[in-house]
Amino acid sequence: MLGGTLAVVAAAALTVTGLVSTAQAADVNNAKNAGFESGLANWTCSGGSGAAVSSPVRSGTSALKATPAGHDNARCSQSVKVKPNSTYALSSWVQGGYAYLGVSGTGTTDVSTWTPGSSSWTKLSTSFRTGANTTSVTVYTHGWYGQAAYFADDVEVTGPDGGGGEEPGPVIPAAPAGLTAGATTTSSVALSWNAVSGATGYKVYRNGAQATTSTGTSATVTGLTADTAYQFSVSATNAAGESVKSAAISARTAKEGTGPGPGPAVPKHAVTGYWQNFNNGAAVQKLTDVPADYDIIAVSFADATPTPGQVTFNLDTAGLNGYTDAQFRADIKTKQAQGKNVIISIGGELGTVRVDNDASATAFANSVYALMQDYGFNGVDIDLENGLNATYMTKALRQLSAKAGSGLVITMAPQTIDMQSTSGEYFKTALNIKDILTVVNMQYYNSGSMLGCDGKVYSQGSVDFLTALACIQLEGGLDPSQVGIGVPASTRGAGSGYVSPSIVNAALDCLTKGTNCGSFKPSKTYPSLRGAMTWSTNWDATAGFAWSKAVGPHVRSLP
Repeated sequence: MLGGTLAVVAAAALTVTGLVSTAQAADVNNAKNAGFESGLANWTCSGGSGAAVSSPVRSGTSALKATPAGHDNARCSQSVKVKPNSTYALSSWVQGGYAYLGVSGTGTTDVSTWTPGSSSWTKLSTSFRTGANTTSVTVYTHGWYGQAAYFADDVEVTGPDGGGGEEPGPVIPAAPAGLTAGATTTSSVALSWNAVSGATGYKVYRNGAQATTSTGTSATVTGLTADTAYQFSVSATNAAGESVKSAAISARTAKEGTGPGPGPAVPKHAVTGYWQNFNNGAAVQKLTDVPADYDIIAVSFADATPTPGQVTFNLDTAGLNGYTDAQFRADIKTKQAQGKNVIISIGGELGTVRVDNDASATAFANSVYALMQDYGFNGVDIDLENGLNATYMTKALRQLSAKAGSGLVITMAPQTIDMQSTSGEYFKTALNIKDILTVVNMQYYNSGSMLGCDGKVYSQGSVDFLTALACIQLEGGLDPSQVGIGVPASTRGAGSGYVSPSIVNAALDCLTKGTNCGSFKPSKTYPSLRGAMTWSTNWDATAGFAWSKAVGPHVRSLP
């Protein structure tokens, strides 16, 4: 049914190709709020299906996100004033699931065009001619039933002014605020700042001279001299011009041969396991009881303090059968000597750590770094299941990176709902710190059915669920080396979503080699996929280490 309908629409779109003409110099864009900078003003979306979002956007600070549901195809439309007997060029940039662009009420031939979906911005274009008595038309976008949400931006209805006139052009943006220095090396400084409304780009200045540009809210200035202080500022730009520069900040590059030494290198393909600092019925372990199949051991969990953003760690000696603090610290060193990374995990199902302003971001970075110095942890795992603010968690992790240096290991364990779209706070955080991020091990459990990257719905517990959801991260901007598959180690490790180790290995083969796939097969392979994660090493021990014995060797055999 879907394929036949699309074919008819495609054929209809092809018939209007000959109508396309070059807009004249006096032509204007007759669409209002064409970039959704004013939310949904001037637009009407069926069934509450549309919303203005801040990511992804093609230009400006907003775009339309419309989500089909049931028998609603997420149609968003606008009445546009036009002149009779005139030709108009119609276009829009789209991304995501199936997306249609069309016009009705032309008084002549109504037209439309479409795309079956794209992971990057794609331009849809057609044209139409108005009838002798036509003074307004309805321009619309919509998706398709049962398919993924689509995004639209920069709609244009270009032709003679129909009476509304062209909207005012952009104004010069304000100066960026919140400029912060992050990780430093002997030759580079990472910078981040707050987004500016109406900006399409930013210029970064070093000691008053332009050093680089960015389309986002971060940049790394390179080519610097070791142990040298620099002044940095940033300006915002758009078609109207450039803002004044932000207040300058100072940052010093690292000294040659100083700073904390890096921990053991994380293998190209790695297995991550969570070690429980509590007894919930799973086997109680010392760190040295964790099998060698685990490359990254996430100690679960740090504890929140009354200070927002600040964390500490308290070993549950009583719950762990008398495991002492001194033994624990010695076992961290033993594991590191074996080439393993031991990190501290923040959050969990019940852990609530709020990082939602500058003070809490600094408290988070300082307290995590203090734990790293005190216990010797190699890094941090972000497993916040009760909310995450991308702006301030990004700042916190960049401050931590600046303190800890290049050896810092950063892992994340979002839930499936957190990684469905790049507009989600977890996904935005991962992309914001892509230059210092080790791996995202999404939790493919306790989830229910979710959308895959092809817009289809998949049920948890299958190879398709693992591969089609991993594809969203792989095509959404993360490097394959930053993507891992997180699953329970046994049926008792989670409320739902357990899959056998053979399913995990099949998913790894499908994503890295294109073999052992289910009904979903990715359009390309990702040989550098990082690997797999499990909750937990304790539940793995309870089940006789069946998970790590099967998955560990398989991960090491990946290309």
